[in-house]
Amino acid sequence: MARKLGRATDTRLALIRNLATDVILYGRVETTEAKAKELRTSVDKMITLAKRGDLHARRQAASFLYIKQDEEGEVVLNKLFGELAERYEERQGGYTRVLKLGPRRGDGANMAVIELVEGKEEA
Repeated sequence: MARKLGRATDTRLALIRNLATDVILYGRVETTEAKAKELRTSVDKMITLAKRGDLHARRQAASFLYIKQDEEGEVVLNKLFGELAERYEERQGGYTRVLKLGPRRGDGANMAVIELVEGKEEA
């Protein structure tokens, strides 16, 4: 069963979409452990679509991700279907890792970093 994260369905979906877009653009995001574990499936699914690379996969990814640009002006779909699809073409899954950081100072929530693994260079 999917985690509800204490939010309504539409709010939870918007949160996951936003975090997935940020992970693809920036490579890593610091968030709570529960959000990171839930986010892992969405990011892996988007990279799998990018590896497929056809028009339907691009449209599916565009319907899920937000259209954002990083500091250099690169749009998230171009990065996903260009750089990331190429980086993970030989990898059969497991595109993200979750590193636990410990409790947050304010409320004690367990924090984690979700990041993309390196791909070709790591192997």
